[in-house]
Amino acid sequence: MPTSTPDVYIEEHSVVIAPGGVTTRAWPVYWSAVWVGALAALALGLLFGLTGIAIGAHQVGKKVVHVGDLSLAGLIFSVAGAFFAFVIGGWVAANIAGLRRAETAALHGTIVWLVALPLFLMLAAFGAANFFGGWYGGLAGTPIWATSSTVTADPNAAMAARNSALGAVTALLIGLVGSVIGGWMASGEPMSLTYRRAKQEMQPNQRARAA
Repeated sequence: MPTSTPDVYIEEHSVVIAPGGVTTRAWPVYWSAVWVGALAALALGLLFGLTGIAIGAHQVGKKVVHVGDLSLAGLIFSVAGAFFAFVIGGWVAANIAGLRRAETAALHGTIVWLVALPLFLMLAAFGAANFFGGWYGGLAGTPIWATSSTVTADPNAAMAARNSALGAVTALLIGLVGSVIGGWMASGEPMSLTYRRAKQEMQPNQRARAA
């Protein structure tokens, strides 16, 4: 017996919206994980910096004019603090997001570094950069509340500024490398640039053997 109820048809259409009709694959960013990773990197960097100050490795307020002014303990704490702080930051972000691919995990580690960078600059503006280590002191400029009369003239100011800038650049680049490595470690995939290629080549061989 025919009914007046119309038939309902459900269709699915895949629409490709990209230049030239090329299919693209987006990598979502898990911002909650990124922020937690950035805060973890800042916290660990502060612990390294305060520990270095407590044992005398870092000297707060001292300007590095010559390379000989750097102590071995200060160099070790600066490098280790910049590296391991962001290793933990990238590792925390990738684990919270549950990423299991090396590419996306390393990307989130890099974003952790990008989020932490303006936070470092904000803390440096308030005079707290030296608490993270001597090398981060190069991020601090002259505070906006300091007038020209309160800033004393220093004949070695140009050389000290150059060395501080070199130290800050080195610390930031070491932190970037650490964040990428930390995210990659959290993915659980082997840290090899040829791992993905070898895996893709292995899959067709396995399918051929199964056939």
